[in-house]
Amino acid sequence: MVNLVAKLHLTDFSQTRWQIFTGPVVIIMILSMMILPLPPFALDLFFTFNIVLSIMILLVAMFTQRTLDFAAFPTVLLFSTLLRLALNVASARVILLQGHQGEAAAGQVIDAFGHFLVGGNFAIGIVVFAILVIINFMVITKGAGRIAEVGARFVLDGMPGKQMAIDADLNAGLIGEEEAKQRRSEVTQEADFYGSMDGASKFVRGDAIAGLLIMAINLIGGLLVGVMQHGMDLGRAGETYTLLTIGDGLVAQIPALVISTAAGVIVTRVATHQDVGEQMVSQLFNNPRVMMLSAAMIGLLGLVPGMPNIVFLLFTLVLLGMAWLLRHHAVMHGETATAGALGDNPAPETRQSEEASWDDVQPEDTLGLEVGYRLIPMVDSSQGAELLKRIRGIRKKFAREMGYLPPVVHIRDNLEIPPTHYRILLHGVEIGCGDTYPERWMAINPGNASDTLPGDPCQEPAFGLPAVWIDQVLCDEAKTLGYTVVDASTVVATHFNQLLMQHAEELFGRQETQELLAHLGREMPKLTEDLIPDVFSLTTLHKVLQNLLAEQVSIRDMRSIVECLAEHAPQQNDVDMLTSLVRHKLARAITQRWFPGTGDIQVIGLEVALEQALIQAVQNGGALEPGVADRLLVQAERALQRQLALGAPTVLLVNPVLRTMLSRFLRRSLPQLTVLASTEIADNRPVRFNTMIGAAAE
Repeated sequence: MVNLVAKLHLTDFSQTRWQIFTGPVVIIMILSMMILPLPPFALDLFFTFNIVLSIMILLVAMFTQRTLDFAAFPTVLLFSTLLRLALNVASARVILLQGHQGEAAAGQVIDAFGHFLVGGNFAIGIVVFAILVIINFMVITKGAGRIAEVGARFVLDGMPGKQMAIDADLNAGLIGEEEAKQRRSEVTQEADFYGSMDGASKFVRGDAIAGLLIMAINLIGGLLVGVMQHGMDLGRAGETYTLLTIGDGLVAQIPALVISTAAGVIVTRVATHQDVGEQMVSQLFNNPRVMMLSAAMIGLLGLVPGMPNIVFLLFTLVLLGMAWLLRHHAVMHGETATAGALGDNPAPETRQSEEASWDDVQPEDTLGLEVGYRLIPMVDSSQGAELLKRIRGIRKKFAREMGYLPPVVHIRDNLEIPPTHYRILLHGVEIGCGDTYPERWMAINPGNASDTLPGDPCQEPAFGLPAVWIDQVLCDEAKTLGYTVVDASTVVATHFNQLLMQHAEELFGRQETQELLAHLGREMPKLTEDLIPDVFSLTTLHKVLQNLLAEQVSIRDMRSIVECLAEHAPQQNDVDMLTSLVRHKLARAITQRWFPGTGDIQVIGLEVALEQALIQAVQNGGALEPGVADRLLVQAERALQRQLALGAPTVLLVNPVLRTMLSRFLRRSLPQLTVLASTEIADNRPVRFNTMIGAAAE
């Protein structure tokens, strides 16, 4: 008994301890209504509570910005459905027991819904009840159930990719362990929510069907009880019990319709920083042209003889007024922005325009860096230009590691961006940006800092780690607390280096291919003599090298690459096949890249039956069946997690026939997973499979 008291926290009933009794109390109340007879006044209380509860659920759903903010909705849906069914049982008992006493025998709520809402006409009541059931069952519930089903399917299908993206961000240092745990928990909660909603929608559909059956049972049972037990004539019994049954049905179906609408709102909304009402108003009534065209159309209809002219013209005036207000608001904001940009004394253009020429057409720089005016000293050679030196070092390091020289970085100042802002551009398109302060230092928290620092909180741009901009006098204190302290130029250089490695494939164009081939010709003239275009084309070489760089394979060993292409290109013109042959030639380098040292190679493998099925799919055109693809993704994610837990390389070793297809398929969802062919492993290294994808244990 003492343990039970401790479990229920009965010794400390402060704060929200009372909430643990909510579920049991509701269940006991529902069971009591199904078993014990209730007086009419108690029915009035419970029916009113049911209406209030349904309105509250709808309003909470309307003001929810994310689906997980109302994660209890499937459970609430279940309890509200059980409450309505229990009320139907209790009201049916009262109607059959006391219905012969008159329409008020089952309470004032049922009497009001049976008389006030349908005018006391049982025929109209039956029609209204049938319409409400059809709307609830055929429209709202069916649509919400279908959306929940599709949403659950897509959420579950995308779950492995989301988990892998979180692990990739964690391993790359973009997020911390706590944030990774939180994001994993959100992914799991989202999958559980949509799965629960898929099942909970069936409750509402069953409730609609139960409402029809209960109505029929009450009608038939009421007639039998009234005529056979209480001696009522058939007409009076039919009117009395029909009105009571209609009132009971309406008082249950209207809250059911409201809760079904709430379910539809929950599953149809798109997660943003706005609730449903804000989304509808901001996106539906924000275009004055739509208002003007709608006013024109409704106005033309209002001029047609025989139409409700006054009502149509009234809406025309309302729409025109809304269009004028939106246009006036936009113009005022536009004038303010223009005045702010031009200043008080804008200088008009007085120079006569010249004829355009080809000199006005400037080619887009491959790599560009734009800085605000406060960052100019970091790139000005006359003022030290620390950032320029770092970028030169990054390009040299990249050339040594990846095997080709990246394009020159064109640096320019841009007065249109904030003074401390910088932008990194690839072919004129921004691929990265950030803010940096030349006179301050960035203290980066690697995850084990022991205290906070005074300064401006920020995020390290390359890997997304939490950081803070501090004054130079705090650098020693920051290092003591466990922070990594870097200057402003290092921040930009690290961000640039990370983006350079990430876009190595896109940076390697035809010009780089020609320069690399020319460099190889100077070093080994006999090797490259008469290769292009006699043996293979420049396009083929370019595509093969791009394929290697896309999977982070270095192209430093150009001698082996060219020799392999010279041997196989005359008989083979498929770029993917040539890439596979080159990868086989570079087997030792690839092995050393992923498995340094001389120990066992620990990898992930494919079970024989799955491997044979995949080989057959490749031979039949390369398309995977949805079920096989889904199973492959889920099991690949599990294998990846196990490799990470073991501290082994995240490498999947497969048959050479499957490598290209699996690499492209898995790279989108599991970027951490590297797919290697068995021919790409050095012969002198033993291979051990830690996990088998497709095994029965999976």
